[in-house]
Amino acid sequence: MSLETGKRRRGSQLEAAILDAAWEQLVEGGYGAFTVEAVAERARTSRHVLYRRWPTRGDLALAAIRRGAVDHGALTADTGSLRGDVIALMTRANEDRPRIAAMLSVHLGTYYRETGTTPADLRQSVVGDSGEYLEEIFRRAVERGEIPSADLPARVKTLPGDLLRNEVLMTLAPVSEETIAGIVDEVFLPLVLKG
Repeated sequence: MSLETGKRRRGSQLEAAILDAAWEQLVEGGYGAFTVEAVAERARTSRHVLYRRWPTRGDLALAAIRRGAVDHGALTADTGSLRGDVIALMTRANEDRPRIAAMLSVHLGTYYRETGTTPADLRQSVVGDSGEYLEEIFRRAVERGEIPSADLPARVKTLPGDLLRNEVLMTLAPVSEETIAGIVDEVFLPLVLKG
């Protein structure tokens, strides 16, 4: 991260530099090698600045994971169909998920032990229940007349993401386009459209 000589970073610019440095530190060395000192050095700031914002290394790691793992803005593309929207959502998630899944499963064992959390707790803290962008996709499908109602069981709505996550965790590799299409066409849409 470049820093212009003589310019002091403040506010959101400083926070972004710190969280980017923390994410890089987590990805490269895992939580076991993750220290406030290493992040401060990488971000070219002091430990005091970090501790003021994040009292523990666990707090700093969680903030870095939230920043590094989530890009909700790209998740709600309107392709013109429920099928296309769900495939676009899964494809976007598939681009980053293998790298993130590998890092979360391999590098964060110490984090889970130290904080007393589980991978499910971390996922909930980072992405919540993914409800907003899924609701947007289903709302558009109702408006287009593809489905009569967005009032579907939560498990049906989250099924494509759950199956994608399972594939990624089992292989630690990107899922093929054919597999994504199969999840949508053979499992998800028949449940949604069974009416």
